[in-house]
Amino acid sequence: MSHKDHYYNKAKQEDYRSRAAYKLKQIDREEDLLHEGKTVVDLGAAPGGWLQVAAEEVGEQGTVIGVDLQRIDAIDGVDTVRGDMTEEPTKDEVREVAGETVDVVLSDMAPNMTGEYSVDHARSVHLARQAFETALDVLDTGGDFAVKVFEGRDLDDLREDIDEEFQYVRTLRPDASRDSSSELYLVAKGRTTAPVSEGETLEVDIVDEGSEGDGVAKVDNYTLFVPGASEGETVEVEITEIKPRFGFAEVV
Repeated sequence: MSHKDHYYNKAKQEDYRSRAAYKLKQIDREEDLLHEGKTVVDLGAAPGGWLQVAAEEVGEQGTVIGVDLQRIDAIDGVDTVRGDMTEEPTKDEVREVAGETVDVVLSDMAPNMTGEYSVDHARSVHLARQAFETALDVLDTGGDFAVKVFEGRDLDDLREDIDEEFQYVRTLRPDASRDSSSELYLVAKGRTTAPVSEGETLEVDIVDEGSEGDGVAKVDNYTLFVPGASEGETVEVEITEIKPRFGFAEVV
């Protein structure tokens, strides 16, 4: 049995709508994206293989939303939004269904193939960037993002742009991908929404003391821990590390 036939037949036997379901299963095993109770948005979700996997993993307490211009046949535990993911009314509908937070944004979208590698690569990067921009609009602080893209010359620039907005980015090639495919997945963990960046210097007021004795400063409600600083001081600091909900700085 060929590699292709193995996953195709497995999907049929296990009632998944596409062999792509196993790609998400493998990505999730590697990067631990899907948890009980999480809110997941899948962009370009038709026919729904990824939605089925996501619904299984987040359970009844979670929320799974599929977005596509095409109609998606009903799946238990899944909400669907029919529209263009780049348009504000569609994003607004997603936010309305999701409630306060979106924890994970997924995209397995691929362009219509022309057979010309450079064109197909460029189109895949364009789709990935659209998914990335949507993720930035709807993801909560600390949220995760996974997107398909084809290998090529524009991949590094895309990865660098994504890396600026998350704690880290990994490149994965699931075993369920076809042997001949140039597709891979960028998986970004820990959406950062800090009003400061690593290496930046600024003056801050130390307003509290942390449990480890570090000074605590606030920048637009973002918490900075400053070792060696005391409550009541105003100090100049350099940002040394950024995490989704707090960061670290050193007195300069």
